[in-house]
Amino acid sequence: MVKYSKTEFFVGLFMLLGIIAGVVLALKVAGLTLSYDTGVYTIHGYFDNVGSLKVRAPVKIGGVVIGRVSAIYVDKEKMVPVVKMEIESQYSELSSESKASVLTAGLIGEQYIGITPGFYDEDMGTTYLKDGDRIQDTGSAIVLEDLIGKFLYSVKGDDKNESSEEK
Repeated sequence: MVKYSKTEFFVGLFMLLGIIAGVVLALKVAGLTLSYDTGVYTIHGYFDNVGSLKVRAPVKIGGVVIGRVSAIYVDKEKMVPVVKMEIESQYSELSSESKASVLTAGLIGEQYIGITPGFYDEDMGTTYLKDGDRIQDTGSAIVLEDLIGKFLYSVKGDDKNESSEEK
């Protein structure tokens, strides 16, 4: 009996470690963490269209994740979507001239915020973005259905021009 109970103990321990590893891996893939690190600052961006951007979507510079989207809501006065982004404090030297755009990873992939860093020039009056600042230059999401509709309309318009030229 002792031999079986020792084996059962190690099998149980192995299963428990496997479950813990699976939970940690799932949290890592989802971009969630177990720590409450507050080394972030918040910036806001006003967009005309955020597409299917979701809370917890990454904020990237050149493909490198520098933060996450923490909230998406509509400004009650201007009636436009506002994206609240939490940027890691190690990236605190983002110029106020930077541009934020809603981009898509691949043709039908997830949407994320892509930041194109602006130039910092003290003589020109540019500053670094601070906690609570608003990023002025934003680019909205490209809606695939609108793009296809414009393409089909332009092709249909070209057909009409060709048929009128033949007559």
